[in-house]
Amino acid sequence: MRTNYTNTESFFFISIISINSYISIGESFLQSKEWFNFQRSLGRSVFEYDKNGIRAGIVEHGLPYNKNYLYVPHGPVIERGQENNMSEFIDYLKNLGKENKSIHIKVEPLDQNISELIVGNGFVKSSKELQPSKTIILDLNKNEEEILSSMHQKTRYNIHVAERYGIVIERNNDIETFIQLLRKTARKDKFQPHEDNYYRKLISFSPENNDFQVSIFSAQYKGGVAATALLLTYKKTGFYLHGASNYNMRAIMAPFALHWHIIRHLKEAGLNSYDMWGVDEKRWPGVTRFKNGWGGETVQHPGSFDMAISPFWYLVYEFARKII
Repeated sequence: MRTNYTNTESFFFISIISINSYISIGESFLQSKEWFNFQRSLGRSVFEYDKNGIRAGIVEHGLPYNKNYLYVPHGPVIERGQENNMSEFIDYLKNLGKENKSIHIKVEPLDQNISELIVGNGFVKSSKELQPSKTIILDLNKNEEEILSSMHQKTRYNIHVAERYGIVIERNNDIETFIQLLRKTARKDKFQPHEDNYYRKLISFSPENNDFQVSIFSAQYKGGVAATALLLTYKKTGFYLHGASNYNMRAIMAPFALHWHIIRHLKEAGLNSYDMWGVDEKRWPGVTRFKNGWGGETVQHPGSFDMAISPFWYLVYEFARKII
């Protein structure tokens, strides 16, 4: 797909969506069969629990010295009225952790009620989050006039700037160019990306399921890539998982053209929301300002919770994490 940004485009409104409409039971791609299979392709063990109205995928993450911990991302998923079965699920996790010789179990639920249930069953709040607990979610169901009024003025201006440069957006799945630009961005902005093969496997992971798709969109300018984004779509939501931009081309505002195109693409495909996947004013101030500018709602998830299986090794792990 190609879009040439030479003409003024219409705008779509990004309005507030309620947290209850977003956190519908079982909608996170991190608790999908497809994601579990992707984790297995990385060499990780995945254990699946589905009993008495509670469902969860548990991923084993390796640590140095042949250690590991178990991780429940955006779960468990609990059917309404089945909350009393949580203690049985926690017992399963404990036994699995012992059998697996895990240091600890980490759970990052989407729902505040679930976080209260796991705390009541022995988990404690952790400062170490694997998934961002705060995100920006854009509603794609509004009309153009509402979109225009919802965006930050600077975002609208920068989209117009990008239009004047004639930036071309391509959906090309060029993973090697994506990796190269991501590495440069990571060095400049001082963050640690995944290993290269993680992205290669993710973009090549194409289950025969239209509900789960991974794509790369790139902003092309004068023969070069000015910005790129890795997009995952699951059911009715698009997720902006990873992105990078060419600092030497910052004046042309390519990321604004790129994400505007993605928003239009998702809307045309019939999706309802665009999750920009992680904001933090202290850790990522520039990225957070960029994402806030699109006018979506800030959604706060409960965060991360741990249960030690081996108290000694958990203390060692926590100490090492803080000094590294």
